[in-house]
Amino acid sequence: MRTSLAAGMTMFAALTGAAAPAVAAPAPPPRATGMVIDVVSANGSGCPLGTTAVTVSPDSKAFTVTYSEFTAQVGAGAKPTSFRKNCQLGLNVHVPHGYTYAITSTDYRGFAHLERGATATQTSFYYFQGESTTTRSRHTFAGPIDGNWQRTDVVGVGSLSFLPCGEQRYLNVNTELRAGVGRSDKRKTSFITMDSTDGKLDTVYHVAWKKC
Repeated sequence: MRTSLAAGMTMFAALTGAAAPAVAAPAPPPRATGMVIDVVSANGSGCPLGTTAVTVSPDSKAFTVTYSEFTAQVGAGAKPTSFRKNCQLGLNVHVPHGYTYAITSTDYRGFAHLERGATATQTSFYYFQGESTTTRSRHTFAGPIDGNWQRTDVVGVGSLSFLPCGEQRYLNVNTELRAGVGRSDKRKTSFITMDSTDGKLDTVYHVAWKKC
């Protein structure tokens, strides 16, 4: 699957105060047409071929990953392997000359139905190809839950992991969902999903620019 997207991104507000900042503030973004994202791979039980899409927000300040078959399930009617689903995306982000970028924050959204005593986790990490620096997050859920969920991870300015200037590397994005029966009634079904059939349940990655 390969989706080319023209994308402009966001900038951080400049740091202010008496002392000089330890890290230079991210730069204003280049023109909106300056970045193109190619989805070069989508692998895993949570993103079968044709069930994942990447789009650009209307204000061109982020890119959004949308799933349509990403559900972990346990209990009645669930297959033995359905308790865990994962998806690994390879994104080829074409950076305009003289700029680099970093992920500044991520908004994760989905839906969960967990019976009392059931549990679930959502784990994500992303990194540039060949880099040892990995940004990782893990969120836990405990039943009873029945409704939409949202979690946000924010990366501090001093901890931003920028693509090395002048290099072209894939941005690898990995996400995993797990559901557990726990102490719940095994005759009932519990699940957690990152599915999106109406465009409202998705993952949004916010980006900062920096001049090289």
